[in-house]
Amino acid sequence: MKKFLVTYLAPASVVEEWKKTEPEKRRQAEEKMQGEWKKWMSDHIKMFADTGAGVGKTKRVTGQGVTDAKNDIMLYGIVEGESHEAAARAFEGHPHLQIPQSSIQVMEINPLHGM
Repeated sequence: MKKFLVTYLAPASVVEEWKKTEPEKRRQAEEKMQGEWKKWMSDHIKMFADTGAGVGKTKRVTGQGVTDAKNDIMLYGIVEGESHEAAARAFEGHPHLQIPQSSIQVMEINPLHGM
């Protein structure tokens, strides 16, 4: 089985706008999505080598030093699959995709032999 890095993305502007939603409406929507996410995970748990975690603030490191940065990555995980296509298709209809302009990226992990 091949391994794949999965990143769950949503534009920072969408997340910031969502934080302005009326608290009770936001709570209800978040609870609904969390329930759907838990169901999806229980149905797909066997494909996960690492269920991953949420990510926080970003630092960018360049030849000029370290700076604060922003990206759209919210969470990550590692899955196993027979093929890249099969691994990606498993995420069709994932609850994360209910977030406006969100996406899920699936990237094959290639071992670096000799490193």
